[in-house]
Amino acid sequence: MRLRHPDGSTIHLAYCTNVHPAEDLPGIHRQLSGIAARVRHLLGAERLGVGLWLPRQAAGELLARGDDLAALRERLAALGLEVVTLNGFPYRGFHDEVVKYRVYQPDWADAERLRYTLGLAEILAALLPDDVTEGTISTLPLAWRTPWTRDKATAVMANLDALAQGLRDLTHRTGKVIRVGFEPEPGCVIEITPQATALLSGVDHDYLGLCLDACHMAVGFEEPGAGAGTGLPIVKLQASCALEAPPGAQPALAAFDEARFLHQTRSATGYADDLGEALAGGLPADESWRVHFHVPLHADPPPPLTTSAPYLRDLLNTLLGGPSPLTRHVEVETYTWNVLPGASPDLAAGIAAELDWMRGRLTSLGMKEQ
Repeated sequence: MRLRHPDGSTIHLAYCTNVHPAEDLPGIHRQLSGIAARVRHLLGAERLGVGLWLPRQAAGELLARGDDLAALRERLAALGLEVVTLNGFPYRGFHDEVVKYRVYQPDWADAERLRYTLGLAEILAALLPDDVTEGTISTLPLAWRTPWTRDKATAVMANLDALAQGLRDLTHRTGKVIRVGFEPEPGCVIEITPQATALLSGVDHDYLGLCLDACHMAVGFEEPGAGAGTGLPIVKLQASCALEAPPGAQPALAAFDEARFLHQTRSATGYADDLGEALAGGLPADESWRVHFHVPLHADPPPPLTTSAPYLRDLLNTLLGGPSPLTRHVEVETYTWNVLPGASPDLAAGIAAELDWMRGRLTSLGMKEQ
């Protein structure tokens, strides 16, 4: 969906398709023709933005066969869907039985991460609507925090320089500007935005910047305005909510301790890499906990648990409520529907409800649907 900001600029709102377990191109087409098309219908939207996740296999198929890329573009248009952003964080196997730490591989010290991301940029430049000249890709915050050596840091920076040069070359060839946003996440080399400032200050900010994930920021107990004060461009916002437990209510989190994804958990004074570790005594029970478990934007979990939706509202006000927006790409990213306790089996209805909630928040900031 597109909304007009009071300053006249266009805000692109999408949902992220990493919620769908498709690794190959036929699977991508099925998810678009099925769930995505139904979400658009439920919203009554003329067009729906989708933040495509293209795993390595699907991306490779599109790059190898130009006809397949043209067919995907035509299919998107026929379904009333548009793509201005990609999620380039998971590389493959995001819906395997166990993902956990594997989601951070390959990291930015590995040349394969560079090849994969530049390939995504080529695809996105071809998929952008004719009236859109700028696309964005979100990616991991360099690497998991261990091991982090001087040699690894040197390799990362060399790959980021090559990434920026590749994106600049792409602009010269196609006229399309594709920017990549690094997404701070608990437990990683870049956990919070001040670390991003320290590590990314020397990169090419015309093409490289931040992707702010509201769930991650809430888990990091960051102020909503932290990302705006880094001096780095915010190329994309991932609209997401973290799971919260007030003091003494942590046993209720046990239902969310599942095997597929990593659920970093933090309190005011403690941190655990995963929720199970926290529940086993890794965090103080007399403090509130915030859990990296993306929960629906529009609905609270059973009490006494809550979500960081108030934090997301404050972040939206900070980034989009001023005279000019600090980012123009907003992606709803709740990839955990398939592991969410008690979730409705109607995935399309859940995604549509989240997007409708977000549409309401943006219109409350003075935006109008285009």
